[in-house]
Amino acid sequence: MKTVTSVAAALVLSCLTVAQPVAAAPEASVTPLLSEALPEYPGKEATMIVVDYPPGAVDPVHRHDAHAFVYVLEGSIVMGVRGGKEVTLKAGDTFHERPDDIHTVGRNASNTQPAKFVVFLLKKKGAPILTPVK
Repeated sequence: MKTVTSVAAALVLSCLTVAQPVAAAPEASVTPLLSEALPEYPGKEATMIVVDYPPGAVDPVHRHDAHAFVYVLEGSIVMGVRGGKEVTLKAGDTFHERPDDIHTVGRNASNTQPAKFVVFLLKKKGAPILTPVK
């Protein structure tokens, strides 16, 4: 009887473990560095940000409505836009998104190490840095 009770208890515990909700991926943190109007280009501004990806961080699908120039400072990230190839970037690598690109892949390539990159955006003055796409 003890064996049957032990097996039943193990089954109940395993079902409870399986039924637990999956934790959401950690979110990136964004630190604004600079936003400055460009008088030579009426209606445009330059914005610089630093993005910190904790291990396992994943971005939602989005667009920037800007030229976005990425420079990886540390770690490794995976980037991709609709119709393009996914690329894995490491410290010192660069990436460019055009204003009409849909950013379908943006994530930390590692589940154990953080990653950090700087983004320079040339965008319409006052436009958001990121717009989610469904």
